[in-house]
Amino acid sequence: MKQPILAGAAHVHAAGPLPRVTTREAAMAHHTVTTADLRRAAWTSSLGSALEYYDFALYSLAAALVFGPLFFPRQSPSMALISSFGTYFLGFAVRPVGGILFGMMGDRYGRKMVLLITVTLMGGASTAIGLIPTYQSIGIWAPVMLIVLRLLQGLGAGAEQAGAAVLMTEYAPKGKRGFYAALPFLGIQIGTIVAAIVYFALLFHVQDVLHSWLWRLPFLLSSLILLVALYMRVKLKESPAFVEIEEEERAQSQSLPEVVRESWKTILLGMGLRMAENGGSSIYQVLAVSYSVNVVGMRNATGALSLLCAAVVGAFIVPIAGMLSDRFGRIKVYRAFATLQLVAAIPVWYILSLGYLPLTILALSVALGCATWGMFGTQGALLPEMFGSRHRYLGVSMTREISAVLSGGLAPLVGSVIIAMVSSHYVGAAHPGLASWLPLALYVMLLACMTILATLFAPEPRDRDLLDRRDLINT
Repeated sequence: MKQPILAGAAHVHAAGPLPRVTTREAAMAHHTVTTADLRRAAWTSSLGSALEYYDFALYSLAAALVFGPLFFPRQSPSMALISSFGTYFLGFAVRPVGGILFGMMGDRYGRKMVLLITVTLMGGASTAIGLIPTYQSIGIWAPVMLIVLRLLQGLGAGAEQAGAAVLMTEYAPKGKRGFYAALPFLGIQIGTIVAAIVYFALLFHVQDVLHSWLWRLPFLLSSLILLVALYMRVKLKESPAFVEIEEEERAQSQSLPEVVRESWKTILLGMGLRMAENGGSSIYQVLAVSYSVNVVGMRNATGALSLLCAAVVGAFIVPIAGMLSDRFGRIKVYRAFATLQLVAAIPVWYILSLGYLPLTILALSVALGCATWGMFGTQGALLPEMFGSRHRYLGVSMTREISAVLSGGLAPLVGSVIIAMVSSHYVGAAHPGLASWLPLALYVMLLACMTILATLFAPEPRDRDLLDRRDLINT
C-alpha cells in the first residue's frame, strides 16, 4: 500500500538525487487505509455506538419504568417519574463537558486514544449502575450514587458519537462518505435492539421486577460489549486525515475560545440541524414509552417491544439514508426526513393515545425508525464535513452535545411536565394525562420546524476536502 510514495521516489531518483522522505510522508504511508482497515474501523465504531445506545436505551427504559420506585420511593408517582427523568437529564447536561474535554484531546492526540477512553467510561459506569443498592437499602446515598454514575456515563458519551462519525468520515473513500459514516450509527440500532430485547424478556416473564435483582442484569451485560469494543479499538489504526495534519496541528493547537470565535456560526447551524433528530430520539425512545405505559395503561413490556420494532426498521433506514446523501446531497435528504417527522407528529401521537399495540408499533416505526433515524444516518458525514481539519473533533463534539442538552436532554422533562399539567386538569378521569398527546405532538413539530429552517441556511458539504482548515460556512 506504499506504492504512490515509492513510485514517486523512484521517478525522482532516475532524474536526480533521491529526496528525503519526511516524517509525515512515512506516517501516511504506514497509515494507508486498506479494505481490512476500513472494515475494522466500521466495526469498532459501530460497537462503541452500540454500547452508548445500549446504555441510552437501557437507562431510558429504566428511568421510565423502574428507577422511580427504586430510587425515589417517598415521592408521589408523578414526582418520582420527574425525578427519574431528572437523573436522565443530568447525563445529557454533562455531555458538553465531555465533548469539549475529549474533543480537544481528539484533535490534539488522535481519535483512537479518545475513543478508548470514552468507551471505557460509558461501559464501566453502566455496569456499576447494576451494582448499586436501592433506596430501601442505603437511603439517600442510592440516588446520589445513581447520579454520579449517570454523570460519568454522560462524560464518556459526550465524545463517543462525534469521534465515531469523524473517524469514519476521515476513513471513508470520497463519494461514499455518507454510507460509511452512517455505519457507526447502526450501532444505535444494535444497542437499542439488545436493550429492548433484554427488557422485554425481563418485563414479560417477571411479574414483580422491582423487588427482584433481575433489573440489574441488563446493566451488568454492558461489560461484555465493553470488552469486545476495547479489544477491537486497541488494534485500530489512527485516522489518515489526522496523521496528515498531526504535526502541524500539535504545533498550532487551538484553544476553546479560538474555536468558538472561528466556528460559532457552524456550531449554531449544526445545533439547529440536530433539534428534530436528537429531540425526536429522546421523545420517542423515552417519553413515548412512558406515556404508553404510565398514562395510556399499556403493559410495561409493550413499550420495549415497540422500541424493538422501531430499531429494526431503523437498522435498514440508517445505511439507506447514508447512501441517499451520497447521491442527492446531505442537506436535501436531511430536510426530507425532518419534514417526515413534522408531518407525522400529530397522527403518531394520536395513535399512541389509543393504546392499541399494533398501531403503537407502526407509529413508533415511522416516527423513530424512519424519520428520526433517517436524520441520524444522514448526519454521520454531514457534521464532520462542515468543520475544518484543525478542530473537527471538537467542533462536532460541541455541536452534538450542546444540542443534546437543549433538545434530547430536556425533551423527557418537558414532556413529563406537560403530562403532569394535563393530568392535574383531569384528576377524576380514568386516564387523566391522556389528552397530553396533542401538546406533545406540537412540541415535536416545533423541533422539526427548527431543523427544517436550519437546512435552508446550510450549504451542501458533500465530498469536500477534509484537509481544508476552514469551516464550510466560512469558505
